[in-house]
Amino acid sequence: MSTISLRLPDSLHDKVRELAKQESVSINQIITLALAEKLSALMTEEYLGKRAKRGDKKKFERALAKVASIEPDHKDTL
Repeated sequence: MSTISLRLPDSLHDKVRELAKQESVSINQIITLALAEKLSALMTEEYLGKRAKRGDKKKFERALAKVASIEPDHKDTL
């Protein structure tokens, strides 16, 4: 595990301290979770971008043509 020194604006530090107290966890846990969530979102965006570049519209349309043309169940309608 690594240790870093982090400079936070006072207002942000106050908010994270408040939240940590409400959740009964450490400030470190809140910041670690927030960083993990942000990294996950960025990595997902990058992954989906790479997958989209590999996409083939003609293959998609061929696959879609195989789907039966039926009315959706009444619970699935908008």
